Amino acid sequence: MDKPVIVTVDDDPGVSRSVARDLRRRYSHSYRVVRAETAAQGMESLRELRLRGDDVAIVLADYRMPQMNGVEFLEQAMDLYPHARRVLLTAYADTDAAIQAINVVDLDHYMLKPWDPPEENLYPVLDAQLDAWQRTDRRETGELRVVGARWSARSYEVRDFLSRNQVPYRWLLADAPEGAELLAAAGETDTAPPADRLPVVVTAEGVTLTAPSVPELAAAVGLSTTPATDFYDLVVIGGGPGGLGAAVYGASEGLRTVLVEQHASGGQAGQSSRIENYLGFPDGLSGAQLADRARRQALKFGAELLTARQVTSLEARGRARVIGFADGGSIAAHTVILATGVAYRRLTAPGLDGFIGSGCYYGAALTEASECAGSDVYVVGAANSAGQCAVHLSKYARTVHLLVRGDSLERSMSHYLIEQISGLRNVEVHTGTEITAAEGEGHLERLVLKGPDGERAVDTERLFVFIGAEPFTDWLGDTVERDDRGFVLTGPDLTAGGNRPRNWPLQREPYHLETNVPGVFAAGDVRADSIKRVASAVGEGAMAVALVHRYLEKA
Repeated sequence: MDKPVIVTVDDDPGVSRSVARDLRRRYSHSYRVVRAETAAQGMESLRELRLRGDDVAIVLADYRMPQMNGVEFLEQAMDLYPHARRVLLTAYADTDAAIQAINVVDLDHYMLKPWDPPEENLYPVLDAQLDAWQRTDRRETGELRVVGARWSARSYEVRDFLSRNQVPYRWLLADAPEGAELLAAAGETDTAPPADRLPVVVTAEGVTLTAPSVPELAAAVGLSTTPATDFYDLVVIGGGPGGLGAAVYGASEGLRTVLVEQHASGGQAGQSSRIENYLGFPDGLSGAQLADRARRQALKFGAELLTARQVTSLEARGRARVIGFADGGSIAAHTVILATGVAYRRLTAPGLDGFIGSGCYYGAALTEASECAGSDVYVVGAANSAGQCAVHLSKYARTVHLLVRGDSLERSMSHYLIEQISGLRNVEVHTGTEITAAEGEGHLERLVLKGPDGERAVDTERLFVFIGAEPFTDWLGDTVERDDRGFVLTGPDLTAGGNRPRNWPLQREPYHLETNVPGVFAAGDVRADSIKRVASAVGEGAMAVALVHRYLEKA
């Protein structure tokens, strides 16, 4: 096969030669370097590479070029090579423009000129970008195909599960020619299959699954669903940032660790289109990227990750802590970390529950974004998740309407997001506004809004909700003490005495993550009064592992 290509475009001949020289010095054994001195020349090179079937790994473009600046160039390059990594070369004075480009063209990195020495300022950046490109699935169409109905809640659930678990697939409508042909080939004789027979999933091996359950789908796409043993040092329940952090630290420190996740790694953070305030990632990264890196890191250290397993009970049996599953199975461990996170709170507007998965979506901006092209969509919420969703959808939708119950965004949304939203012409913020009703035939078609000027009806087919937080803790019953909202109580927040022994060895620790059950800890959003941030959840996951070690030493 021909070597993949690194394309560099800079209108300064000296800089252009310098970039190409440094790139060839490091990467010529595995990559071909193509350089251009104008944006037009660069686009011509990309079109020729595309026609020849060559693969492009990275496109580096200078910001200040005549006729077409670097951001505009990268935006056009995306149409030809959507999987190529995009790097903007910029002077210090243009860093603001580079930061804006992160959202305009989903920029992967911006690099300041000059970059001497390249061993410190150029190669580490490009090594990371090439590693990310090599791990990207670049097939034109996913080998897994999903045939379903546009407004089917079950079809949406399957697509969301695959997307959040980063399983590539191709989406086909059952009433479109290609979808109908695949249904016929799969043995579905009805031209319009009933809802209970959709979606139909066809795997790369040609296996057909009709309206599969989540565990069936997980097993079919190769996700691990069965534990390797029945006893561990540590069971982590929940695969959000707190759970993934606990799994990484637990496994890396020699504990036999298993993480159990009901849906997909990443939790709420995994659904974020871009996280820009996480330490160590100045260019930002998507929630899916963060979750994938953490998942691979946990696997590297030997942790097991079980997906599509629903935990239904926690029981203390002597020194063992036994976890029960919905299918009747169980595993046990010396210790447990509860990191089940939270779910978005449901809106109570009449009619809305009937459209969940068929126009109303809690989270899911990444799964449904491409379906919003040219339409007017509505987002409810005033915190960072809602803001990130609005920014992301603005790349697809004609207009994004952000509905905020309060009088401003300042009290709940980060400043950098507020500034981004204010600079987007197709995003409108409606303060003091709530949804009072939802209407439609078979799917969402209209919303009734109540705002400062009274009630009004608006036409829309998609609503994304990012409000409040409800913890996944009902399954704990009376075993673990919780507050009146369901959040797990730990340390000094526990009621006097609880059912913890008076000589419980960790009760005098300065930082408490232990619950009323010895050997059971809580980390992240599920813990009462925790700081609802990705970084704090990861930190609590790590701290919980430190307390697990102390418990095991003293128990």
